[in-house]
Amino acid sequence: MAGRIPERDIAAIRDRTHIEDIVGEYVALKRSGGDSMKGLCPFHDEKSPSFHARPNHGTYHCFGCGEGGDVYSFIQKIEHISFVEAVEQLADRLNYTISYEGGGPSVQRDRGTRARLVAANAAAQEFYAARLREPDAQTARDYLTERNFDGQAAITFGCGYAPDGWDTLTKHLMVKGFEANEIIDAGLATPGKRGTPIDRFRRRLVWPIRNLGGDVIGFGARKLFDDDTMPGKYINTPETLLYKKSQVLFGLDLAKRDIAKGHQAVVVEGYTDVMAMHLAGVKTAVAACGTAFGEDHLAMLRRLLMDDSYFRGEVIYTFDGDAAGQAAALKAFEGDQKMAGQTYVAVAPDGMDPCELRQSAGDAAVRDLVARRIPMFKFVIRSLLAEHDLDTGEGRVEALRRTVPVVARIKDEALREDYARQLAGWIGWDDIPTVIKRVREEARRNSPRSGRGPQRQERSRVPEQGAAGVPAGPARPNPTDPTLWPQREALKSALQYPAIAGSVFDSLPSESFTHPRTRWCATRSRRQAGPARGSAVPSGWRRSVSEPSRCSRWSPSWPLTRCGPRTCLPTSRGCWPGCKRCGWAIRWPTSSRSCSGCRRPTSPTSTCPCSATLSRSSSTGAACSNRP
Repeated sequence: MAGRIPERDIAAIRDRTHIEDIVGEYVALKRSGGDSMKGLCPFHDEKSPSFHARPNHGTYHCFGCGEGGDVYSFIQKIEHISFVEAVEQLADRLNYTISYEGGGPSVQRDRGTRARLVAANAAAQEFYAARLREPDAQTARDYLTERNFDGQAAITFGCGYAPDGWDTLTKHLMVKGFEANEIIDAGLATPGKRGTPIDRFRRRLVWPIRNLGGDVIGFGARKLFDDDTMPGKYINTPETLLYKKSQVLFGLDLAKRDIAKGHQAVVVEGYTDVMAMHLAGVKTAVAACGTAFGEDHLAMLRRLLMDDSYFRGEVIYTFDGDAAGQAAALKAFEGDQKMAGQTYVAVAPDGMDPCELRQSAGDAAVRDLVARRIPMFKFVIRSLLAEHDLDTGEGRVEALRRTVPVVARIKDEALREDYARQLAGWIGWDDIPTVIKRVREEARRNSPRSGRGPQRQERSRVPEQGAAGVPAGPARPNPTDPTLWPQREALKSALQYPAIAGSVFDSLPSESFTHPRTRWCATRSRRQAGPARGSAVPSGWRRSVSEPSRCSRWSPSWPLTRCGPRTCLPTSRGCWPGCKRCGWAIRWPTSSRSCSGCRRPTSPTSTCPCSATLSRSSSTGAACSNRP
């Protein structure tokens, strides 16, 4: 065995590797400042990005879970490999030859268990792909041809054929220098009764399954012959050091960049469905391998979609229209409650899967299938309604009983009430307010605050305190809820620019404010001489509205204000820190003169937004008589 890796090689590989490229294969990164790119952390589940990569420094850090380090530690953590394997893996990417101290080049060295298993799978994929061109693979080629997949498609997706014989692949790999235990540990063979490995896949069409980095970590195999005694139409590589079926998606290595770029992922059910989607132009399609699509798969997509409270990515499921497809939709709906993105269902006519649809109607029909997606909520509710006779009173009552809990689980309050109204129409229930009321009551019972939901609130509820001398009012809304952003912005605009936004604000119906807190704020502002009453803001009006307002892009690097708590004000030029007292934004000084009360840059002859006349000062600039 060769010696240790010299420090000069470790440093050279680190310097030549761009950490943003490595991290970007697992996480969608967005520029955030001069030397920072942020995304959702791959090491823990989160909704708001707290993971930062710093290209100029070659480091990363997550402010949520505390993980951090350089490119080597990232590869070690994400791939579950040793430091030596991480160095060698990056060296391979750079075509860098390591000069081991006391040994030969890295290609002659024992690369470690994981690297050996990756190499065994790669050799197996080459073997299977070559055998697909042999005469005994005619049935496998016919299977692909019947589904409109040509030779180039087979090459693109790495299709191959596992030949007949108990140890055909095993013998081939042993000639390549792999040990029997390595072949078994890679999931390519099983131990025989006499200790000799037996090939796991025989007489089957196979697809290689790759990780995000493009390494082959397993295979999926489809039955071709009726006399095949191996159980199951599809079999997959078992759980190995490399292959964890709950953490891999077929086609993700090809789709990851399009998913991150287009903010959309399409989840299909089979290998040929992924092929059909990609060849039809829907290059964001992926499929689970040997298991149902679950929460771990969803977390992988969320990291690529950058799905958080401010960005809405799409996940589209292509379920069949039968009972099994409806059951799968219900299960996916449960997982969707943990996701901020919009979730849709695309159902093909006559229950065809994407591969069958492409066969019968062509590529355009596959693209149209995705374009005609419908919201997951609507698909689930309509599927439940189809089980009841809505022409009878008993059927309508039972349908309402089944669907109200489903609608009540929708986390978006505005969307929940909208679907409650639609539900009444779908059922044929004339008393719409009753349906809305029942949905609200069910949602209240299931909420954590009620103490009856799945997450009973552990701490006792303490009345919320408002501003000094002001009643607390209703509970504060969730600041990460994107549906409340327009309501907060409307309130802020009316409070800060009453002369401009006041008339528009007063024309808004109270139903526009869906959250009790925002509705309460709007009501209080109108009750105390609202914006349309004049350009001046009535005394005590802003203080009576105690909802905090802060834009997600607020940065503490802006100048501080002495006019009270900082806020972030939307302007035509972006978001600026502002003054809650006078409602004006604080900007970078354009001259040496500024109001010493609110620190707003101004000229000596202007009027301070705090309603005080400014006067010239010899050294401190303009003075403000209304200092805090």
